[in-house]
Amino acid sequence: MGTSQSITVKYVIRAKFEVEGVVEKSDAIGAVFGQTEGLFGPELDLRELQKSGRIGRIEIKLESAKDKTTGTLLIPTSLDRVSTVILAASLESIDRVGPCAAKVTLEKIEDIRNVRRHAIIKRAKEILHKWTIEALPGTEEIFREVSETLRVARVEAYGPEKLTAGPDIDISKEIIVVEGRADVINLLRCGIHNVIAVEGAKIPATIIKLSKEKDVTAFLDGDRGGDLILKELLQVATIKYVARAPSGREVEELTAKQISSALQRKVTVRKPRTKKPPTRKPMAKRTRERQRIMVPKKIMEVAKKLDGTLEAVLFDAKMKKLEQLPVSELAEKLQQTKDVDTVVFDGVITQRLVDMANEKSVKYLIAARLSDAIQQPLGVHLLTFKDVNG
Repeated sequence: MGTSQSITVKYVIRAKFEVEGVVEKSDAIGAVFGQTEGLFGPELDLRELQKSGRIGRIEIKLESAKDKTTGTLLIPTSLDRVSTVILAASLESIDRVGPCAAKVTLEKIEDIRNVRRHAIIKRAKEILHKWTIEALPGTEEIFREVSETLRVARVEAYGPEKLTAGPDIDISKEIIVVEGRADVINLLRCGIHNVIAVEGAKIPATIIKLSKEKDVTAFLDGDRGGDLILKELLQVATIKYVARAPSGREVEELTAKQISSALQRKVTVRKPRTKKPPTRKPMAKRTRERQRIMVPKKIMEVAKKLDGTLEAVLFDAKMKKLEQLPVSELAEKLQQTKDVDTVVFDGVITQRLVDMANEKSVKYLIAARLSDAIQQPLGVHLLTFKDVNG
């Protein structure tokens, strides 16, 4: 009765039937195919039309009560209008279902394209209405927006060193430390007011004091100067996050979009661990630790094949391969795909991927390398190709 081919439905034939007796669904289906067969040749034969994908799955619903059966019949079709009405009329020639007398009556032929047109027009009206409201701000909103712009460029002198800063340093729990005055002004233009500048190679005492009281993000240029200031900040101040301008770029020349993107990619600073002298562990304990990073043989084989390809493979919890794609598309695909259990890819595990994997309940991230300063959530296991292949 069904077909595996998908069709573009133009019309749906809707009919009802009444049967003098109790019949099963199979009886009704047999009557539809059997009593219309051969009426108009193979061009309008239901079986042939289903095989060629010109009609879809025939839906029949039955209800029986008091020795009578009533039901509905739906036939989706991609035929032209003439062929569709001939097929609809042929259904009314059915006079028996199983051993019982029956009557089939056409209710209507529904033009799916008209239904779709009405839905599109309705949605278009909603979009136009919303667009009109959003695109035409009121006078009060215009004045407020212009006033906000006029206040953006204001900078202040903060602390005994008179450091260039935004107006929200004292009231913010989190602050952003940049290199110079031009960096502060650029962030203020973008609406970021909790920013203060180091203004020199030596870290001011005010910055050191603020770092003990607030969560500090160091937002530095993507050059050697930024590297040196970061190194000194980490030695004398308490820095929680680090964000960098793109390689070779300065914070003062970034656009608002680039600033937002850089701050979203900030990484958590790891506290250095105190090194302990190595001790030889009992054999049983070393075996247990090795077992903690054992993975299925299939994953080991995939990791070897991916090495050097810059590609990624996604698996579900049953180790069924969901998709293989370039690493450059991995983040976007991970946001769109459900039920991913394991991701193996020839690339670097970054904080962004770790956060995304945790959000999507991914259990394993296995890659060529692991980025520095990764904050690992409890639900995601991070492994490298070296961990799984030895």
